[in-house]
Parts: sequence; structure tokens; C-alpha cells
Amino acid sequence: MPLLSARATPHDRVKSQLAHHRPFGLLPRLVALAILFTGESLVLSVWLDNVALIARGGIIGFIGQWAAWTVRAIVGFTAIFVTFAHIGKGAALSTISRQAEQAPLRLALLVAHLLAMAVFGALCWTLYGNHFPELSPGVAVSLWLLAGLAGIAFAAFALLPLRLWLQFLRATGSLWTLALVLAVAVGILGSFIRTLWAPVSSLTFFLAETFLKPFVSAVVADPAAKLLGTPNFQVTIAPQCSGLEGIGLILAFSACWLWLFRRECRFPHALILVPAGVATIFLLNAARIATLILIGNAGAPRIAAGGFHSQAGWIAFNAVAFGFCVAATHVPWIRSAEDAKPVAAAQPSENPSLPYLLPFVTILAVGMLTTAASSDFEWLYPIRFLAAAAVLWTLRKRYLTLNWRFTWFGPSIGILVFALWIAFDAFAKTASADPMPAALASSPSSIRAGWIVFRVLAAVTTVPIAEELAFRGFLLRRIAAPDFEALPLTTFTWLGLAVSSLAFGLLHGHFWIAGTLAGLLYAWAMLRRGHIGEAVIAHATTNAFLAGYVLLFHKWHLLS
Repeated sequence: MPLLSARATPHDRVKSQLAHHRPFGLLPRLVALAILFTGESLVLSVWLDNVALIARGGIIGFIGQWAAWTVRAIVGFTAIFVTFAHIGKGAALSTISRQAEQAPLRLALLVAHLLAMAVFGALCWTLYGNHFPELSPGVAVSLWLLAGLAGIAFAAFALLPLRLWLQFLRATGSLWTLALVLAVAVGILGSFIRTLWAPVSSLTFFLAETFLKPFVSAVVADPAAKLLGTPNFQVTIAPQCSGLEGIGLILAFSACWLWLFRRECRFPHALILVPAGVATIFLLNAARIATLILIGNAGAPRIAAGGFHSQAGWIAFNAVAFGFCVAATHVPWIRSAEDAKPVAAAQPSENPSLPYLLPFVTILAVGMLTTAASSDFEWLYPIRFLAAAAVLWTLRKRYLTLNWRFTWFGPSIGILVFALWIAFDAFAKTASADPMPAALASSPSSIRAGWIVFRVLAAVTTVPIAEELAFRGFLLRRIAAPDFEALPLTTFTWLGLAVSSLAFGLLHGHFWIAGTLAGLLYAWAMLRRGHIGEAVIAHATTNAFLAGYVLLFHKWHLLS
């Protein structure tokens, strides 16, 4: 019986294409190694302070000066090398990946890695705390380096045998040289960008002043102090407001988009979107500053300096990112020839991504607007809930094909994530004092209760549904195949699982590590039986327990 007949359904074709992703091949092993090293690096960076070494001078001071930069360079080199190898050497690496699927994980070497890292940690404690000053600096540093390198080697060989590492290096040829040059260049560029803050902020000042002049008769402008405004309201344009942060975000977004959807874009035509996005976000940043001044001048300085100042930049970024996506998917000159006709012929209602993304995008967009319209407290938060509920109700028929059933497993995962969240919060000590916001506490009890009810309703209903549709229902499968709806909810790729979980984690700010773990656990809940209802109930359970925890123990920072 043939594996794929001439009359095979799209579901069969996509499932056949993804069959090779399920074993633990080369890419998932590299991703697992990267996650392990990243986690350990984060722990060390939180624990250790290089300033303590720099002050001691000598070889120890040298380590303090260059340790952080070296770690960043290694991370950058690894990311660039693996990415380029996956894109440019995929055919050559597929043979290695098949061999890796047959290679067992060597648990003894993983244990050796943990022991080496324990020794490394003890030596870090000795070096950074100067607990044994009689120990020769040269000996201490040599042992420290030896333990660190041994830990790296043990972990690398535990996940991939030496012969496959050698094949991997031979298959990628001189790519490692290019990755090393780019990693060093990025590090140098990062330091150079700081020197651009002053001249770029001057250009931003000029543009903001230009945008402001048609709307006010008297403009207060001091280019030397970067003071701009009107006689009633002025702001100082700090170097951080120069627009370079927005440019960096757009460049990162553009790189990710063009890589993930490279088969659907026409190159080099699609590259025009990068400078267009950079120029647009820079102009919008200057317009944001001018608008902020106009709002303050109109008699709402608290809104200008509060909600609008914090959210307008993100609104501009999302607008540019949305325009990038629309241009990449709807402009025939940019879209690949194979996909141009179907997109041109399709109706907006036939867009398969719409029901998965629109509720989540609605929550983000309305949230930015309500926060931007707020001063010291987001009283308009109930609008987020109502808008998302309206979108979900409008699209309810599009969700009938999904399996919304759940068992005990989903709530169990939700409780586990809640416990991890609280443990992370206690470990990170994100807030020492976080009472109820003063504006909410001082409001009438009926208004306070109503706001809390809508906040909890959103946390346990619209937010879990919208986020699970976007991250587990859409992104997890969309990275696997363009025709993602043809995939059952039990099908995944390791790359899709990692990217969707990390994206979900980054959505939660300084809780991104806990958020990434939560994303992995919610994905497990869904993938176990292919029920998106399991992921939704798990997410809702976590949020319900967090809401109760906040109300009982006054941990209001957990609602941020």
C-alpha cells in the first residue's frame, strides 16, 4: 500500500512531510543544548557580579572585564551558526540528523556535566567572593576555566556523539568563520550603537519639532538640553527615546519573519520591507513625541506622561509590524509566485489564520489603546474583555472543528504552572511591596468590585482562549507547515514547540522564563490527545489560582 496515493488529502500530505520531525534528531538536540546553556548562564548572570572581579585587577580583573562579553559572543555565535546551518545546509545536515535519531542520550555524561557545573559554581563562589585569598589567582582561574569547559564538553557529547559533531563541522564548512565574524561584529556594533544615541536623538528632536510646529503657535525648543514642548508642557528627549530601540525591534521582527516565511517571499524583493520598516518606525517615534506634547498641552499631562508615553511606542511597533505582514502576504511583487494567485483570489473571510489570531490581536490592540488613554490606572480594562468576547462570539462557528473537551489532566497542568509561577516569583523577588493600586483602593467599593470582576473574568475566559488559539492552535502548527489547519493538534515540530513556547514566554515580560515553561506545559496538555480544550482549561486554571492568590495575599504585581 503506497504511503501517499494520488488522491491523498491535504492532511495526509502534511502529515507525511512532518513524519521526520518527530524523532529526536539533530535540530532538537541542538535546541535542547541551547536551552540548557542559556538557563545556566541566566542563573550565573543573576548570581555573579563582574564588578567585584574588575576591582581586583590582574588576571581576575581581566576575567571580570571580558566574561560577560565573551558569553554574549558565544551565544551570538551559536545562534547565527545554527540558524545559517539550518537554512543553508539543510540537505547536508539531514543525513546527520537521521544518524542522531539512532544515537542514545548518554545520561552518564549529563551527570558528569552537572558535577562539573557544581565544581564551576563552587569556584565562582571562591573567585567572585574572594573566600580563599591565599589561593593563587592563576591556579583558581585555571581550575575555573577547566571546570567550565569540561561542563560544556560533557553536555555537548551527552546529546551528540563526537563523530557526529565532527560530521556537523565538516558539513557546514567555513560557515563557522562567518558566524564568528558576525558575532564579533554584533558585539562591536552593540557598543558602537551607544555612541549613536546623541546624534540620533538630535535628529529625532528635529523631526518632533517639525511635526509639532503646524499644531501650536509657540514651540519651546532647546536643542542643547533636548527640551521640547509648549509654554504649558515640555518634555526632555532622552537618548533612550531616540528611536534606536524601535529600529532594533523592527530589525529583529523582520529577520524572524523573513526566515520563518522565507518560502512564501520572493527574494531579494522582500528585503525592501526592512529599510521601509526602519524608516517608518523612526518617523512614528518622532510623531509619538509630538503627539505626547500635544496631549499634555491640551490639559492631560498625566495621560501624556503615563499611559500614552508607555504604550504609544508599542502601538507604533505593532502598526509597522502589521503593515510588514500585510505587505509580505498581499503584494505580488514581494510574495512568491507560487502563493501569489491563491492569496489574490482568496476572500478575507477565508483566511485560515483569522479566527486563531484575531481574538489575541484584539486584546493587544484594545489594551494598548486603553492603557494609552489612562493616566495612573487603567480604568478602561473591561473594554478588553468585552472586545475579545465579541470577537470570539462572532467567530464561534469557525471553532466548531476544534476539540474543546478536557479531562483532569488540563487542570493538573494548570495547577503545576501556578506553582512554578509562584516559585519563580519568590526566587526572583520581583516585588517587595505591592499593595492594591492607590487609585483602585480609593475608589467606591462598587466600582472597585466591578473592575476586579471584569479583570478575573478576562483572566479565566477570554485571555486563555485567545492565547491558546494564537500560540498553540496557530503558531505551533504554522511553523510546521503553511497549511497548518490540515495538521491534527497532536502533530508538532520541535522548532515549532520551542518558538511558540518562547514567544508565549516573552509575552510575560520579566516572567519570561516561567512563561516559556508554561507554554511548554500547555502545549503538552494539547498535544497529549489533540484537545485544545486541555490547553485552555490548563491556562484558565493557572489564571484562576493566580487571581485568588493576588486577592488573598495582595500580590498585585502578578496582574501586570
